[in-house]
Parts: sequence; structure tokens; C-alpha cells
Amino acid sequence: QVQLVESGGGLVQPGGSLRLSCAASGFTLDYWKIGWFRQSPGKEREGVVCSNSPRGSTYYADSVKGRFTMSRDNAANTVYLQMNSLKPEDTAVYYCAALKWGSSCWPLVPDGVDVWGKGTLVTVSS
Repeated sequence: QVQLVESGGGLVQPGGSLRLSCAASGFTLDYWKIGWFRQSPGKEREGVVCSNSPRGSTYYADSVKGRFTMSRDNAANTVYLQMNSLKPEDTAVYYCAALKWGSSCWPLVPDGVDVWGKGTLVTVSS
């Protein structure tokens, strides 16, 4: 069964850090474009970052550039999202996604997704 499972969300104070994980099962992440989305209450799901491949380009939304870093661990079949200098506006459910074959990494849009994770909640609050 093809599956993505996120973990690592939680409550953090403004200025703090979190690292989200996204573990794949049933397929190998190596050959897939992988992205992270987020969705806040009342807002549309937005693309945050996308990695073309382990050796390809990575694209970041302007709102997280310089603060978030996406990485891959091929041996663990897992991708990570390191989030630093977190702000209250980063509060959202974060979703990991594997893109459809042929979809562009950027702009990252929900229509381009083949496999979704169930999401992990990140709350930035004092």
C-alpha cells in the first residue's frame, strides 16, 4: 500500500524550531518529486516547498525562504522539513505529498499531487 506518514508536529513558541518527518511506504521516494503543503483554518492549502529529486532543485515559498529547509534521506525513505524562526502565521496542518508523474514542482499546487499524507499539526504560540 502506497502511503506517506508525517510526524513531528506540535506546539512551539515563536522563534522556535521543529523538524517534520515524512516516511514513505509502498514506494521509493528517490524517483518522485516531493512537496510540503500547509493549510490554516479558513485558508486554501498552499505549497510550501518542493524537491525535484535527490539531486535536483528545491523550491521554497517566499514566506518560508531562509527559515525552512527540506532534505531527503534515501536510505530511510524519508523526507524532512526543518523549520526555524517559526512565526504564529506558520501555524497550520502540514502535509507531505508525492507529485504525479509529469507534474511541475513549482508552483506547487494540490492538483499536481498523486499521494497525500494525513498531515501533522504545527502550532506556533506563546
